[in-house]
Amino acid sequence: MRCNRGVDLLASAPRSDPLIHYTVKTMKIDGNNIRPGMVIEHQGRLWRAIKTAHTQPGKGGAYLQVELKDVRSGTKLNERFRSSEKVERATLEQREFQYLYEDGGMYTFMDGETYEQVMLSAEDIGEDQTPYLQDGMQVMIETHENDPIGVALPDTVVLEIVEADAVVKGQTASSSYKPAVLANGLRTLVPPHIESGTRVVINTADGSYVERAKD
Repeated sequence: MRCNRGVDLLASAPRSDPLIHYTVKTMKIDGNNIRPGMVIEHQGRLWRAIKTAHTQPGKGGAYLQVELKDVRSGTKLNERFRSSEKVERATLEQREFQYLYEDGGMYTFMDGETYEQVMLSAEDIGEDQTPYLQDGMQVMIETHENDPIGVALPDTVVLEIVEADAVVKGQTASSSYKPAVLANGLRTLVPPHIESGTRVVINTADGSYVERAKD
Protein backbone atom coordinates (compact mmCIF):
# COMPACT_ATOMS: atom_id res chain seq x y z
CA MET A 1 0.00 0.00 0.00
CA ARG A 2 1.37 3.39 -0.92
CA CYS A 3 0.77 6.04 1.72
CA ASN A 4 1.73 9.50 2.97
CA ARG A 5 2.46 10.67 -0.56
CA GLY A 6 2.46 14.44 -0.90
CA VAL A 7 0.10 15.55 -3.66
CA ASP A 8 -0.40 19.02 -5.08
CA LEU A 9 -4.03 19.59 -5.99
CA LEU A 10 -5.33 22.33 -8.22
CA ALA A 11 -9.02 22.71 -7.45
CA SER A 12 -10.88 24.68 -10.08
CA ALA A 13 -13.36 27.09 -8.56
CA PRO A 14 -15.92 29.00 -10.69
CA ARG A 15 -14.18 31.16 -13.27
CA SER A 16 -14.76 34.32 -11.26
CA ASP A 17 -12.63 32.89 -8.45
CA PRO A 18 -8.84 32.48 -8.43
CA LEU A 19 -7.38 29.01 -8.75
CA ILE A 20 -7.17 27.35 -5.34
CA HIS A 21 -3.87 25.59 -4.58
CA TYR A 22 -3.13 23.41 -1.59
CA THR A 23 -1.05 20.39 -0.61
CA VAL A 24 -2.30 17.28 1.17
CA LYS A 25 -0.99 13.82 1.94
CA THR A 26 -2.86 10.82 0.58
CA MET A 27 -2.91 7.07 0.88
CA LYS A 28 -4.47 4.58 -1.50
CA ILE A 29 -7.48 2.57 -0.33
CA ASP A 30 -9.84 0.19 -2.12
CA GLY A 31 -12.86 1.92 -3.60
CA ASN A 32 -15.31 -0.15 -1.54
CA ASN A 33 -13.60 0.93 1.71
CA ILE A 34 -14.81 4.52 1.50
CA ARG A 35 -16.79 5.44 4.63
CA PRO A 36 -18.98 8.45 5.49
CA GLY A 37 -16.82 11.28 6.79
CA MET A 38 -13.72 10.29 4.81
CA VAL A 39 -12.06 12.91 2.61
CA ILE A 40 -10.78 11.68 -0.75
CA GLU A 41 -8.97 13.23 -3.70
CA HIS A 42 -11.05 12.76 -6.85
CA GLN A 43 -10.89 14.56 -10.18
CA GLY A 44 -8.28 16.95 -8.78
CA ARG A 45 -10.43 18.08 -5.86
CA LEU A 46 -11.05 17.17 -2.26
CA TRP A 47 -14.41 15.54 -1.52
CA ARG A 48 -16.00 14.33 1.71
CA ALA A 49 -18.08 11.14 1.58
CA ILE A 50 -21.58 11.91 2.87
CA LYS A 51 -23.44 8.66 2.26
CA THR A 52 -22.42 5.23 1.00
CA ALA A 53 -24.44 2.23 -0.17
CA HIS A 54 -23.24 -1.17 -1.37
CA THR A 55 -24.99 -2.26 -4.56
CA GLN A 56 -25.09 -5.66 -6.25
CA PRO A 57 -26.52 -5.23 -9.77
CA GLY A 58 -27.99 -8.08 -11.77
CA LYS A 59 -25.10 -7.92 -14.20
CA GLY A 60 -21.53 -6.98 -13.46
CA GLY A 61 -19.66 -6.80 -10.18
CA ALA A 62 -20.73 -5.11 -6.97
CA TYR A 63 -19.87 -1.49 -6.40
CA LEU A 64 -20.13 1.21 -3.75
CA GLN A 65 -22.45 4.14 -4.51
CA VAL A 66 -21.00 7.23 -2.81
CA GLU A 67 -22.47 10.69 -2.36
CA LEU A 68 -19.59 13.17 -2.29
CA LYS A 69 -19.44 16.84 -1.28
CA ASP A 70 -16.70 19.22 -2.44
CA VAL A 71 -15.03 20.51 0.73
CA ARG A 72 -14.47 23.92 -0.86
CA SER A 73 -17.58 24.70 -2.89
CA GLY A 74 -20.17 22.38 -1.33
CA THR A 75 -20.98 20.90 -4.74
CA LYS A 76 -22.34 17.36 -4.54
CA LEU A 77 -21.45 14.43 -6.78
CA ASN A 78 -22.61 10.81 -6.94
CA GLU A 79 -19.96 8.30 -7.97
CA ARG A 80 -19.58 4.54 -8.18
CA PHE A 81 -16.44 2.82 -6.93
CA ARG A 82 -15.59 -0.86 -7.37
CA SER A 83 -13.40 -2.85 -5.00
CA SER A 84 -10.78 -3.16 -7.76
CA GLU A 85 -10.45 0.63 -7.98
CA LYS A 86 -7.88 2.50 -5.92
CA VAL A 87 -8.91 5.80 -4.34
CA GLU A 88 -6.69 8.46 -2.79
CA ARG A 89 -7.79 9.07 0.79
CA ALA A 90 -6.62 12.53 1.86
CA THR A 91 -5.02 13.24 5.21
CA LEU A 92 -5.21 16.88 6.16
CA GLU A 93 -4.13 18.75 9.27
CA GLN A 94 -5.61 17.05 12.33
CA ARG A 95 -6.31 18.41 15.79
CA GLU A 96 -7.77 16.62 18.80
CA PHE A 97 -11.12 17.91 20.04
CA GLN A 98 -13.58 16.77 22.70
CA TYR A 99 -17.22 16.23 21.79
CA LEU A 100 -19.50 18.36 23.99
CA TYR A 101 -23.12 18.29 22.83
CA GLU A 102 -25.64 18.41 19.97
CA ASP A 103 -28.13 21.23 19.56
CA GLY A 104 -30.47 21.76 16.63
CA GLY A 105 -28.61 19.35 14.40
CA MET A 106 -25.23 20.99 15.07
CA TYR A 107 -22.50 19.18 17.01
CA THR A 108 -20.13 21.17 19.22
CA PHE A 109 -16.51 20.17 19.87
CA MET A 110 -13.82 21.83 22.00
CA ASP A 111 -10.04 21.97 21.75
CA GLY A 112 -8.80 20.88 25.20
CA GLU A 113 -5.72 23.13 25.01
CA THR A 114 -7.08 26.38 23.58
CA TYR A 115 -10.75 25.87 24.59
CA GLU A 116 -11.70 26.86 21.04
CA GLN A 117 -15.11 25.48 20.08
CA VAL A 118 -16.28 24.47 16.61
CA MET A 119 -19.70 23.37 15.39
CA LEU A 120 -20.21 20.81 12.64
CA SER A 121 -23.30 19.44 10.94
CA ALA A 122 -24.18 15.75 10.55
CA GLU A 123 -23.04 15.97 6.92
CA ASP A 124 -19.66 17.33 8.02
CA ILE A 125 -19.20 14.40 10.39
CA GLY A 126 -20.89 11.70 8.33
CA GLU A 127 -24.52 10.84 9.01
CA ASP A 128 -23.63 7.21 9.75
CA GLN A 129 -21.08 8.34 12.34
CA THR A 130 -23.06 10.76 14.51
CA PRO A 131 -24.87 8.00 16.49
CA TYR A 132 -21.50 6.90 17.87
CA LEU A 133 -20.65 10.28 19.40
CA GLN A 134 -20.53 10.14 23.20
CA ASP A 135 -20.19 12.91 25.78
CA GLY A 136 -16.51 13.69 26.31
CA MET A 137 -15.35 11.53 23.38
CA GLN A 138 -11.97 12.52 21.94
CA VAL A 139 -12.04 12.84 18.14
CA MET A 140 -9.68 14.11 15.46
CA ILE A 141 -11.03 17.03 13.43
CA GLU A 142 -9.50 17.48 9.98
CA THR A 143 -8.99 21.06 8.83
CA HIS A 144 -7.97 22.84 5.66
CA GLU A 145 -6.92 26.49 5.91
CA ASN A 146 -8.26 26.40 9.49
CA ASP A 147 -11.73 25.34 8.27
CA PRO A 148 -13.03 22.06 9.80
CA ILE A 149 -13.96 19.68 7.00
CA GLY A 150 -14.20 16.27 8.64
CA VAL A 151 -14.12 14.22 11.84
CA ALA A 152 -12.34 10.94 12.57
CA LEU A 153 -13.98 8.99 15.40
CA PRO A 154 -12.23 6.29 17.45
CA ASP A 155 -12.12 2.93 15.65
CA THR A 156 -14.37 1.39 18.31
CA VAL A 157 -16.84 2.47 20.99
CA VAL A 158 -18.45 0.68 23.94
CA LEU A 159 -22.26 0.57 23.90
CA GLU A 160 -24.90 -1.26 25.89
CA ILE A 161 -27.27 -3.75 24.29
CA VAL A 162 -30.81 -2.58 25.06
CA GLU A 163 -32.66 -5.31 23.15
CA ALA A 164 -31.61 -8.75 21.96
CA ASP A 165 -33.44 -11.77 20.61
CA ALA A 166 -33.72 -14.75 22.92
CA VAL A 167 -31.29 -17.61 22.48
CA VAL A 168 -32.67 -20.40 20.31
CA LYS A 169 -32.42 -23.85 21.92
CA GLY A 170 -29.36 -25.63 20.66
CA GLN A 171 -27.75 -22.46 19.35
CA THR A 172 -24.06 -22.11 20.28
CA ALA A 173 -21.58 -19.26 20.37
CA SER A 174 -20.08 -20.50 17.14
CA SER A 175 -23.38 -20.53 15.27
CA SER A 176 -25.06 -17.64 13.47
CA TYR A 177 -25.37 -14.28 15.20
CA LYS A 178 -28.68 -12.81 16.32
CA PRO A 179 -30.14 -9.27 15.92
CA ALA A 180 -29.69 -6.75 18.71
CA VAL A 181 -30.35 -3.04 19.32
CA LEU A 182 -27.67 -0.75 20.74
CA ALA A 183 -28.18 2.10 23.20
CA ASN A 184 -27.72 4.61 20.36
CA GLY A 185 -30.64 3.06 18.47
CA LEU A 186 -28.61 1.28 15.81
CA ARG A 187 -29.00 -2.41 15.06
CA THR A 188 -26.22 -4.94 14.90
CA LEU A 189 -25.62 -8.69 15.06
CA VAL A 190 -24.19 -10.29 18.20
CA PRO A 191 -23.27 -13.82 19.35
CA PRO A 192 -26.11 -15.88 20.89
CA HIS A 193 -24.79 -15.52 24.46
CA ILE A 194 -25.00 -11.70 24.42
CA GLU A 195 -28.08 -10.50 26.32
CA SER A 196 -29.82 -7.18 26.93
CA GLY A 197 -27.81 -5.06 29.37
CA THR A 198 -24.45 -6.36 28.16
CA ARG A 199 -21.82 -3.78 27.19
CA VAL A 200 -20.10 -4.56 23.91
CA VAL A 201 -17.37 -3.11 21.70
CA ILE A 202 -18.65 -1.89 18.31
CA ASN A 203 -16.68 -1.02 15.17
CA THR A 204 -17.62 2.58 14.21
CA ALA A 205 -16.76 2.02 10.54
CA ASP A 206 -19.50 -0.53 9.88
CA GLY A 207 -21.41 -0.99 13.17
CA SER A 208 -20.28 -4.58 13.59
CA TYR A 209 -19.79 -6.40 16.90
CA VAL A 210 -16.14 -6.78 17.97
CA GLU A 211 -16.21 -8.32 21.45
CA ARG A 212 -17.77 -8.13 24.87
CA ALA A 213 -16.56 -5.05 26.77
CA LYS A 214 -14.02 -5.79 29.47
CA ASP A 215 -15.17 -3.02 31.85
